Amino acid sequence: MVVVMSPKATDEDVARVVDMVEDAGGEAFVSRGKHRTIIGLVGDTERFVALPLPGLPGVDELIRVGKPFKLVATESRPEPSEIPVGGTLISRRAVCVIAGPCAIETEEQALAAARTAKAAGAHILRGDAYKHRTSPYAFQGLAKRGLEILAEMRAETGLPVVTEVLHTTDVELVASYADILRIGARNMQNFQLLREVGKLHKPVMLKRGLSATIEEWLMAAEYIAQQGNQEIVLCERGIRTYEPMTRNTLDLSAVPLVHRLSHLPVIVDPSHASGRRELVAPLARAAVAVGADGIMVDIHPHPETALCDGPQALRSEEVGPLIADIAAVAQALGKPLAGHSHGLSAVGG
Repeated sequence: MVVVMSPKATDEDVARVVDMVEDAGGEAFVSRGKHRTIIGLVGDTERFVALPLPGLPGVDELIRVGKPFKLVATESRPEPSEIPVGGTLISRRAVCVIAGPCAIETEEQALAAARTAKAAGAHILRGDAYKHRTSPYAFQGLAKRGLEILAEMRAETGLPVVTEVLHTTDVELVASYADILRIGARNMQNFQLLREVGKLHKPVMLKRGLSATIEEWLMAAEYIAQQGNQEIVLCERGIRTYEPMTRNTLDLSAVPLVHRLSHLPVIVDPSHASGRRELVAPLARAAVAVGADGIMVDIHPHPETALCDGPQALRSEEVGPLIADIAAVAQALGKPLAGHSHGLSAVGG
């Protein structure tokens, strides 16, 4: 069950609800959104129904949510969430493009990729300073120096940046540089990390786990929302199956399905889904066609020398045509590309 507070509800109104729920033996998790506050209730639903919650000052309505995830469920917020990131809005009203190097390797490489992304019309830059790698001998990232280069990418292009955080001890540092913190697939069920980023007032991108079900993915998002942060963007990046021809199997059905289950925006990462450069563009077009709210792609000025995921990185000359294709597909569906100011105007127009 969730309690939806009125937009005019005061802190005292919220505290009154929390106290009543706790006195009844339940738990109350407060999530403050841009326009209103939602309180998720955990405990005996029938006991909550018997409480005089609807008559309390500031309470708008009580909603029964039959799903194990409550705060991120559609029932708790009928209007889809819109996540402001810099001058861009990630929402279902437009298609956002996130592009940049998978890993920040050098200042020259990262800035070249950032310039390419900006010139092609991307809205947000990606670039990781910390990398989760299968092999302990693989490139692990530049750590703090990588974050400093990430800041240079933002300063030169004026675009917001997203980067991955791996450990709870790094959350504060990474948050001081990033506009969006990303939780990678291998950390989707790192519950302590989810709680830590949930305490921030900063957008979080949550990637689907390697073999996670959609419900497990949404439950991971619930961990973040339960701590008060509903600025969450979900990222479908493919799941592990028995098919060896691609890095993962991209589950495009997840996009419209999650849109029915949750109010959160959903983007798709065709680079990590396929692991193959030649498949990135067709998968990106398909993602937009099924309703994805954005795509995230890897680019590299010299993929053949990349220290991380070179085979899936787009070359500089491939980025512009890809974004043009995405714009065409989006336009056919009546959606523009996200603008850099209000998230509604098409790029270049």
